[in-house]
This record gives sequence, C-alpha cells and structure tokens, in this order.
Amino acid sequence: MAFCVPLSFNNPKPVSISCSSIKLVRDRSLDRHVVMKNKTRFVQKLKTLLLSKPKHYIPLHILSKCRSYLCLSKPRSILSMIHRYPSIFELFNMPWPPTPLNATKLHPQLCVRLTPAAAALASEEFNLQSSVSNMLATKLQKLLMLSSHHRLLLSKLVHFAPDLGLPPNFRSRLCNDHPDRFKIVDTSYGRTLELASWDVNLAKPLVPPASSSNSLGFIVDRPLKFKQLSLRKGLNLKRRHQDFLLKFEEMPQVCPYRNPAESLTKESLEAEKRSCALVREVLAMTVEKRTLIDHLTHFRKEFGLPNKLRGMIIRHPELFYVSLKGERDSVFLVEGFGEKGDLLEKDGALFIQDRWMDLARESKRMRRERRKNRIDKDVGSLNGTDQNSYDSDDDNIEMDNFKDGYDDGFEDIFEELDFEAEDDDHRNGFFSQNSNGEFWIAGPFPIQHGLDEVQTQPW
Repeated sequence: MAFCVPLSFNNPKPVSISCSSIKLVRDRSLDRHVVMKNKTRFVQKLKTLLLSKPKHYIPLHILSKCRSYLCLSKPRSILSMIHRYPSIFELFNMPWPPTPLNATKLHPQLCVRLTPAAAALASEEFNLQSSVSNMLATKLQKLLMLSSHHRLLLSKLVHFAPDLGLPPNFRSRLCNDHPDRFKIVDTSYGRTLELASWDVNLAKPLVPPASSSNSLGFIVDRPLKFKQLSLRKGLNLKRRHQDFLLKFEEMPQVCPYRNPAESLTKESLEAEKRSCALVREVLAMTVEKRTLIDHLTHFRKEFGLPNKLRGMIIRHPELFYVSLKGERDSVFLVEGFGEKGDLLEKDGALFIQDRWMDLARESKRMRRERRKNRIDKDVGSLNGTDQNSYDSDDDNIEMDNFKDGYDDGFEDIFEELDFEAEDDDHRNGFFSQNSNGEFWIAGPFPIQHGLDEVQTQPW
C-alpha cells in the first residue's frame, strides 16, 4: 500500500512512500505490555460481565452465550478457563425451578462469581474510580471537544472506555453527575454523548515532543549542522523517509481543538499534522498510553482522521509504535515510555491492574499446589499428569441440566448488556466475603455510598 506525500514543502510534486518499504522493527520492551495485558484479558472481561449484573453472578449456561465477548474460540471451554483462576472466580450452585414452573423439585444451577479476595479488590477499584471522577469527566469532555460535531456514540465509547479508565457504569453515573459538561441525546442512529459546554482551559494541545537536537544530549547548546531524528533503538529508515519526517517536524503545529478537519484540505500535510496531533491527544488520555488501532478506526469519521489511518501511524515511527502482538494491532505513544519500555507517568489504575495480575499469579500457584497434592495421593495413577491434563479433566464436568435455549439477552453483548447500576443495594451486596477456604482471610469492609453497616451475607 503506497501513500503519496510531498517530499518537499516548496515543491508540490508528490513522491510515493509505501508502507511495505517501512520495516516494522519490534520493540520487545513495548510488546511486553501487550503480552501482559492479554494474559488477564479473560479475567477483565469476565469481571466486567459479573459486575454488570445486579447480583454479580452469572449462570454458566447463560455465560456460554458470551463467548465472542470473552474472546474464546469454540474448542476452549469456559469452565476450564474459570478453573484456571481459582483465586479470582468461584463456582456455586443455586436452586433453579425446572419446567413446568409449578413443580416442587428444584434443580441446582451452576453459577460463577468473584471470590472474596477479588471482590475486595473490585471494591477498591470502584472507590478509586469514584475518587477520580472529575479527572475521568475531563477526559470525556476533551474527547468530545476533539470530535467534529462534539458528540460521540455511546455504543462506540463502551469499547474504548476501559482504555480511558472509565468505569463500566460511566453512562449512568459519570455522565449524570456532570450535567454541566455533557448530556445524553437520543438520535436516529443511537444514543450519543454530547458536549454541553466548551472549556477554553482544556483546549490546549500537548507540548510537541522534544526535538531531535535536544534529545541527543549534547553538552554544547548549538544547532546541528545536519538535523537528525530521534528514533527508537534499532529503527533505521530510508533517507527519503527521514527527510520527510524532518521536514514534517519543522511544520507549524496544528491544534486539533481549534482546527476541525473540515477546515483543512484532505490528504494534505496540514491535515496529517492535525491527525497526528489528535492521535497523540487521545493516546495521552489512555491509562497505558496505548490502545488498539481498531478503536481509533471506529472514531475515524467523528475525529476527521484519514481513511488510511494505520498507514499514517506507521509512517510516523518517531511518534507512534505499532505492536503486532495479539489478535489485533496496538499503537503506543512513544514519548510516554522510557528507553527500557517503562511508563514515565503511571496512572493510579495501573496499580490496581498489577494487583489483578498478582491474583492471577496466585491462581497459578494454587493450581500447581493442587496438582502436587493429587500426585502425592496417588503417585502411580498420576505419575505423568501435567497441567494440560488437569485442565482437560475440568472440562469433563457434566452440565446436562442447563438448556442452551435459555435466552437472557446476551446475543448482542454490547447493545443489550446493561452496565448501568440498576440498584445501589445490589452493588452494595457485591462487596461481601465468604468464609470457605483458608486462603481467604480478608475481613469485612464497609459498603459504598456512606452506609455504616457491613454486608455479611455473600452475594
């Protein structure tokens, strides 16, 4: 795929810079962030589903309808994935009326919920999001200010909300708590979040990245005879591409807040300068200074981004890094990371994510210990047992009592799932504990919203 851009700003004659000629040099330090995120992707998605329900549990026969949202291929069992995280999820039975409903006999229904330790961590995460609600509202307001018509579809924001650090119930809580900033409007193409007021103090773009001459670290402060690009280690570009990036860097900045896409000529250098500045603004709002390229593509029309957005991002390796790890490509804001791939400014939500990762490691230790106990009980029969066989044994648990025809409205996970808080009492009932097991030693903790009593009954 080739992109025609003018090499010289005085000469309008375009030259072709093809993406195939730009070699994507892997950065293992940045790819590590994607790998670690993918390891807890199932945990985060299932946790979101559980917290979206009023009583914070889901029957397994209903959860089977959410395979696409959980990103599980058909051969992989949901039950085996739940068993992989015993420190985060637990299974329990609850009575289920059979057919006909007037029958007196009840059948057990297998359900999944968070463990007390995971519930306590979810409570702490909820408290953190509540304490920084003003900052999260500022992110939404800036996002609306960047859009062309100052409105965004809520169905699209649901996909992008986790990267911004927004809670699952941001539509009902965060939006309603700040009516002076934005409002929800029903349109013919869906419910949208619309900007209510323009804040001049927020319409300030990011400071341009440090120039290549300053980033080289020379002692003598004087202009270089030959300008150089400050690129990531191991990244070598062709001379023609470097000349284009150097001239692009010399161009005056185009503020994405004050210059809408309609005011600039399409496929011009000014439009590309604005698009790069807008992508920098969006990535700077994210918790991890990165997101999926698909998330940016979903807002291409709203933000006035070019049709060949991925090609534009690849064409500017001095600003962005594209990681091919995972099922979908991710884009990083290069200036937000150090030389070793560490975030220069770490958001408070990342500390909570690290603790979720610690719980996932605890699950691995528990599985290993449980497998060791099985081997100790019967060395002869379990001499060749490994983790794969253990997981496959969990897949054989019978679930014949559950009917696949049961409809709970999970066919379209993002359109029908109600992440809004239906009842504060149901949310308060989530933060409870269970006395089963020696691992769970956390004591009771107070309920949200200023209530003094302590919930003692689980779920």
